Amino acid sequence: MASPRTLTGETVQLGPFTLPRLWNGLWQLSSNAWGSAPSSKVRRQMSVYAKQGYIAFADHYGSSEILFGQFRKTLSPPEFAFGATKWCVFRTTNPTRQSVQAAVQERLNRMQCETIDLLQFHWQDYNDRGYITALHHLRDLQVAGKITTLGLCNFDAIRTDEICTELGPGAVVSNQVQFSLIDTRPLHGMADVCRKHNVKLLTYGTLCGGFLSDRWLNQPQPDSYAGDLTPSQRKYLDMIVKAWGDWTLFQELLTSLRAIGDRHGGISIANVATRWVLDHPFVGAVIIGARLGISDHTDDNKKVSDLRLTQEDFDAVELVLQRSNGPHLIMTIGDCGAEYR
Repeated sequence: MASPRTLTGETVQLGPFTLPRLWNGLWQLSSNAWGSAPSSKVRRQMSVYAKQGYIAFADHYGSSEILFGQFRKTLSPPEFAFGATKWCVFRTTNPTRQSVQAAVQERLNRMQCETIDLLQFHWQDYNDRGYITALHHLRDLQVAGKITTLGLCNFDAIRTDEICTELGPGAVVSNQVQFSLIDTRPLHGMADVCRKHNVKLLTYGTLCGGFLSDRWLNQPQPDSYAGDLTPSQRKYLDMIVKAWGDWTLFQELLTSLRAIGDRHGGISIANVATRWVLDHPFVGAVIIGARLGISDHTDDNKKVSDLRLTQEDFDAVELVLQRSNGPHLIMTIGDCGAEYR
């Protein structure tokens, strides 16, 4: 287990692990649509990140588990890398002990490890309460040493509360959900559930696919079907202009974030947006999509830990957010994870 001295910036405790509050998201390895790099270059970039203290890697898409496992095999003490993966159930199923164990073993095989650091569980159909049975099997496998910590992925507040109550204190350490200046749904019931059960959110979409950055300040609204947009950007552009507000109001938000960054010595818009999310105590870490071998923002990300937003900063942001549809998204889209159901 890594010593805090080896980590970059702030840390969070998840079970026995002391981890940075900025994680490397590997979902962009799911498709060449984000750009591609040779596997050897991806593994080298993972090593660069780990040496700089960004030791936490998350997701299971494409070859991400395999590449992470290969990368971690190259490490020698005292270096350490933390791997969070998922088991997602999209179809109604009968979660027997054997089927759950097989799913976990597949993760172990792909990651070339004996124990999964963090297994995040997603269940698509709430009407099928097999998720409770599956989670009890996962707890048994945790006791057996196959899983160190257990988390959820895209569960809403009602089911997160139900699961944590069913499994008991400390059984679930995290829930991975979308949270950003654009999508503030976790501020509603989810925040209370996290405080009640000592669950930390692992947030994604915090930079809205890169739209919450200086790159888009004073730029015209892009075409959703433009060839240079990534799949993430298409998703978040729709959310910005169809659910949250419009491009004009979004530009006002970027302008406000730019002014805040300037007050703090020229910090980037992305840093301010990330800091705003991290400043919520129920947030454990922000998962930043890593285009491994293609782009590297580690030097800029290091500035997040030193940034301290003031009440003036929060008030300036709130003036824009109050004019958006953000406070109503939980009613129009639904609670966390509803967009995938």
